[in-house]
Amino acid sequence: MERDAKIYVAGHQGLVGSAIVRALRTQRYRNIVFRAKKDLDLTSSEVTEAFFRSERPSYVFLAAAKVGGILANNSYPADFIRINLSIQNNVLESARLNDVKKLLFLGSSCIYPKHAEQPIREDSLLTGALEPTNEAYAIAKIAGLVMCRSYNRQYGTNYIAAMPTNLYGPNDNFDLASSHVLPALIRKFIEAKDNGLHSVSVWGSGMPRREFLYVDDLADACLFLMNRYEGNDVVNVGTGIDISIGELAKMIAEAVEFKGTIEYDPSKPDGTPRKLLDVSRLNELGWKATTTLEGGIRQTVEWYRQTLQRKR
Repeated sequence: MERDAKIYVAGHQGLVGSAIVRALRTQRYRNIVFRAKKDLDLTSSEVTEAFFRSERPSYVFLAAAKVGGILANNSYPADFIRINLSIQNNVLESARLNDVKKLLFLGSSCIYPKHAEQPIREDSLLTGALEPTNEAYAIAKIAGLVMCRSYNRQYGTNYIAAMPTNLYGPNDNFDLASSHVLPALIRKFIEAKDNGLHSVSVWGSGMPRREFLYVDDLADACLFLMNRYEGNDVVNVGTGIDISIGELAKMIAEAVEFKGTIEYDPSKPDGTPRKLLDVSRLNELGWKATTTLEGGIRQTVEWYRQTLQRKR
């Protein structure tokens, strides 16, 4: 990407989009375009196309999406598939109509089968049944990456797709009704410590294993791929290291200095038993994650505490 090229970051206020903006500014890209959700409805084809026609970005990072944890996905599946399909359809088509040079589509590791062989290779896609609790979201994301391939084939566009593992970091969603496991646990343990509680309840058995990637590492990988990669093959983005939810809970408890007990609630769903990405394709291209899970959790805890102080 040229340093003065116009770059549109869709979803710049979210976890991923805000990290991409930080990375672009750090690497001295000067012409970044973004709009708040209230000012640009990407679910409207007319509004989206008018924005692209007016701004004419050369590069697009598609980080705008409706996202959430198990509870949100399981409770509002129609919203997850409808909204995400609308955003993807409108942005990809508007990018084509307005001669965008290159677009990076961000998917999710939940696109892979629930019982995929571990670690999960990119070619595991569409080889088995999905996890039922987030099937609607996963199908929307699968449609997005197939659209990227299809547009490249039919129209000669340059759309690439990155599939990140579980993400966390500054600007994450800490709402217990809709957040993912790591930010939810950070909030639970901080509130327990601040309120003098003696125990924290964790959903499920604590046995499922997950891989976690600090969001600023993902942003760095996105810029790396935009500058170094072309092709129709999906590229996994992760650390290649996983941890059990029980181990994660203990790590977060230590980070916030919570001294009480951790209780598990087996009446709540575990989700996929294990989800670890094979990141050898990205590593072979020349990129590896650099933030340790312990270090990333400490930074996220500090950011969340500072955010709470500003709200008081």
